[in-house]
Amino acid sequence: MVATAGVAVTALLLSACGGDDGDNGGSEGGSSSGGALTIGTTDKITFLDPAGSYDNGSFAVMNQIYPFLLNTPYGSPDVEPDIAESAEFTSPTQYTVTLKPGLKWANGNDLTSSDVKFTFDRQLAIADENGPSSLLYNLDSVETPDDTTVVFNLKTENDQVFPQILSSPAGPIVDEDVFSADAITPDQEIVDGEAFHGQYVITNYDQNNLISYEAYPDYEGVLGEAKTEQVNVKYYAEASNLKLDIQQGNIDVAWRSLTATDIEDLRGNDEVKVVDGPGGEIRYITFNFNTQPFGATTPEADPLKAAAVRQAAADLIDREEIAEQVYKGTYTPLYSHVPEGLTGAVEPLLEKYGDGEGGPDATAAKARLEAAGVTTPVELNLQYSNDHYGPSSADEYALIKDQLEADGLFTVNLQTTEWTQYSEQRTADAYPAYQLGWFPDYSDADNYLTPFFLLENFLSNHYENQQVNDMILAQASTADATERQGMIEQIQDLVADDLSTLPYLQGAQVAVVGSDVEGAEDTLDASFKFRYGALSKG
Repeated sequence: MVATAGVAVTALLLSACGGDDGDNGGSEGGSSSGGALTIGTTDKITFLDPAGSYDNGSFAVMNQIYPFLLNTPYGSPDVEPDIAESAEFTSPTQYTVTLKPGLKWANGNDLTSSDVKFTFDRQLAIADENGPSSLLYNLDSVETPDDTTVVFNLKTENDQVFPQILSSPAGPIVDEDVFSADAITPDQEIVDGEAFHGQYVITNYDQNNLISYEAYPDYEGVLGEAKTEQVNVKYYAEASNLKLDIQQGNIDVAWRSLTATDIEDLRGNDEVKVVDGPGGEIRYITFNFNTQPFGATTPEADPLKAAAVRQAAADLIDREEIAEQVYKGTYTPLYSHVPEGLTGAVEPLLEKYGDGEGGPDATAAKARLEAAGVTTPVELNLQYSNDHYGPSSADEYALIKDQLEADGLFTVNLQTTEWTQYSEQRTADAYPAYQLGWFPDYSDADNYLTPFFLLENFLSNHYENQQVNDMILAQASTADATERQGMIEQIQDLVADDLSTLPYLQGAQVAVVGSDVEGAEDTLDASFKFRYGALSKG
């Protein structure tokens, strides 16, 4: 997506960053001079177990500590062998991976094909509602002819995205002697078991407070040797404190999330430098097809009325106002489920809803509700996370509430929950409508369709459309690029009618990096994986 993304990742570089070893809790060392790095973030960790989390905060840690069969090197959208020596289709339904010989976990255990089979078997067996197992929809079984050979048997032929999925949150390989085969393994058991084989190992772990990393000397993957020996990651409850530590030079890197106002302020600060790079994040509202107004399990269940409610909300959302007023242009309006810049991206919501040109239209919303026999105002319970998608979420959803209520068509009950609880409750039908964001697992339009709209999907929002399901499966196995693009465009049109999710913004992530830190641009790579191994202090 370096070449294709139409939105930006923003990095802020401090011209002077203190971060001496005493203040940062680190010690001197590392491949480059300058010692340990201290990184600040507001992102929360759900679980270190790859089967139990599917969020940016957790995956940021996984990218440092776990091995992948295939991975994306810095600055590239394409996957290459990581702990694999080779990876290729050996038949239309078989993808064969050969591991490098002599691999070891940090605890001394052998890393073999048995661990790989164990990893993917447990993902499918656990199938945690907040995990990434839905990405493995085309995986039938895994065979291990010997200690270094893994054969993935696929359900359909010519899978165009399976190699990318091996680099996704479904792809971290785990140690079968440390992880449970049928349950989520607690974080501390993973840390105590030293089940690591990434660029780094964890030496100290206090969940969502502090993590200390040390470079793993036996990592021989595509990312290369880590440039910094020691990295400490500090977790902030408030973005305001993160910004304060940036200004005071107490941290070297701030990775997610500052408010748009903070970014705008820092752009005008002579002590910082702003760097822009590619991005692919989207924001959207998810509707629960069971519990939304007129949903399937409500007393007044009516699918036509339920659809009219979703579509009327799409008529009333003013994307441009949200982008400018809340995010100062760091986000831009999104009129599809696939962001601009990706092959196959179109904008069906632009014409289908609102004034037909991207703006809101209350008259159209009112007519839609009246035609379906919906009495107004419609009462809508709308939930958002106050800590996961950045500190501006409160302003974002207050504005969305105002937009929906402005013409008397909706009454919105706005509520908020912290992410650790939010991520569990949203899959338990607790929220009729709720905020989500998406950070791509790989740079293909498929990743904005498959996790959301298959019959068995990550959202667990009870959306079912057999035609959409079948087309998603078909496009993934269509080798002809032109034909596949046409199918992707048609899928977007179909899901724009159903509106199980209502996309409205596409945009940026934020990093703040000290002037004595090198490699910041390399971390803003095509896969949007912020990897500490590219950073070094001069």
